[in-house]
Amino acid sequence: MNRAQAYAANAPLMGVPGAMPPPGGEGEWYRGAGGLRLRAAFWTPASPPRGTVIFSAGRTEPIEKYYELYADLLARGFCVLAHDWRGQGLSARLLPDRMRGHARAVEEFLDDYGRLLDHFQDRMPKPWIAVAHSMGAAFNLLTLEQGEPRIDGAVLSSPMLRITTGKRSMWSAKLAVRWNLRHGRSADYVLDDMDDPFEHTFEDNALTRDAHRYELFRQQLYACPHLAIGGPTWGWLATAFDAGERALKPRALKSVKIPVSIIQGGDDTRVWKQTNRWAAKRLGRGRYVEIKDAQHEILAELDEAREAFLTEFDAMADYLPSRGQAAA
Repeated sequence: MNRAQAYAANAPLMGVPGAMPPPGGEGEWYRGAGGLRLRAAFWTPASPPRGTVIFSAGRTEPIEKYYELYADLLARGFCVLAHDWRGQGLSARLLPDRMRGHARAVEEFLDDYGRLLDHFQDRMPKPWIAVAHSMGAAFNLLTLEQGEPRIDGAVLSSPMLRITTGKRSMWSAKLAVRWNLRHGRSADYVLDDMDDPFEHTFEDNALTRDAHRYELFRQQLYACPHLAIGGPTWGWLATAFDAGERALKPRALKSVKIPVSIIQGGDDTRVWKQTNRWAAKRLGRGRYVEIKDAQHEILAELDEAREAFLTEFDAMADYLPSRGQAAA
């Protein structure tokens, strides 16, 4: 198989017992900014489609993690487009060491996202609803603030607008980022912490209270170690801070005219829920919903939290008129 044939071939979608790809879809490669080979997957429901959901995961999360969500959306009659951000999943990694969670610039992620929409738009019935989690939600919001006209509504889970910094103040964390970038350590792990994902345990996690869903994702990583990613680099942390600062500009938030719902875990310790509440109030048509007892990964949480999120999604879907045709 030559290089052109390899690029044209379908991208693999991994599965384990209890977490198999829903029927009606397949993986596909596309080219991102700078020619990077990125992975996406597109599903079509068995019934006539009501529209399309574009799903963007958070840091470290591959397409495979949210098969259950895609099945929920397909059952509601929506096409689903999911993708791996650059540097994670089976998309091109940015460093020879695949475990380093690296990033170089916000613009690369936004460019990739625009190319994703361009690549699939002829297959995507309207309306388009962006559904995203954490890092993906932050980049989705920035995309809307920059005037992306094709998305009709968005439901964002725990957006990464202001990350928590543990015992460090935000000021000291940003100072550390600047020092390390200035000294050529962009690709080094933050605080030299590899954070090996294969050593994580449910008992020590602060992402979800659902042990079954947590273990299913671990099984996916063990079945395909290439999906795994470790701790963030200083370059990734710099990109995360930059994304949040840009997204939180009041004028940028007010410029977003489509309906946007921010769904926040009440017990989230990874992002500042007060910041997400503040942002929702400043969006042109924003809504803030806090789910009591939910941790950061609402979409991988206990049934009650997931159902609360899907209720908000249903409200958005019912509000937007179904046009059942692809974008022009």
